[in-house]
Amino acid sequence: MDLTALKSQGLVRPCRATSAPSKLPFPFGLGKAGVHELVETRFGDFAALTGFACAALSEAPPRSVLWVAQARFASEFGLPRQEAIRGFWRGDVACLFVSPRKLDEALWVVEEGVTSGAVSLVVAELAGADFTATRRLTLASRERGVPVVALMPYTREGVTAAEARWRVSPRASSPNKYDPQAPGRMRWRAELERSRTAPEKAGAVFDLEFDDETFSLSLVPGLAARPVAPREVGKPKERSADIRPFRQTG
Repeated sequence: MDLTALKSQGLVRPCRATSAPSKLPFPFGLGKAGVHELVETRFGDFAALTGFACAALSEAPPRSVLWVAQARFASEFGLPRQEAIRGFWRGDVACLFVSPRKLDEALWVVEEGVTSGAVSLVVAELAGADFTATRRLTLASRERGVPVVALMPYTREGVTAAEARWRVSPRASSPNKYDPQAPGRMRWRAELERSRTAPEKAGAVFDLEFDDETFSLSLVPGLAARPVAPREVGKPKERSADIRPFRQTG
């Protein structure tokens, strides 16, 4: 199924660009028009990053998604299962996965997806993107009203044209009220590293959990919005020779 087919089947209506308000509540415009960067805190957090991205968009889920996974991520972590992605979003969501080999190819596919009018969200797993590339995608996203959520490795640094940058790591799940031996709700820690919408919140840390009954992401009582602690960048682990076809999302 290609982008034209998704559009012809009525899975998404044409989006109209709107200007974002100057102040937004948590998650500060994530999922709105523009480019939003979600970054690993340390090597090995990419599965948690994927789950957080889906959970953060759960209250206003997309109807059709173009998921662009640069080949290095697809080979190292596998592709997300569609069943896992849909577990975060109510209703039927059409997902189209594309795995370009090179970064410039991936950026081209992302821009084509945004401007096609066939999808309501583009998720992009990218090794990087400079200021010029993010500026170009930001302008296209704002014009078409299609947000771009970029999942990036822990090495991501520097200034870009993105609306915000979140640095995400996994947390232990909540206690399971039915079985103390079983995992409970998924939890993450997210640091708002940069934000154009809420610059005064930059540096804040949020502990969050996903409620799979109400399909919502909420702050964990007593743990939310602390100042950020010094970040230790993890070292890459030795890569396994096995190529995993699918990844976990939490």
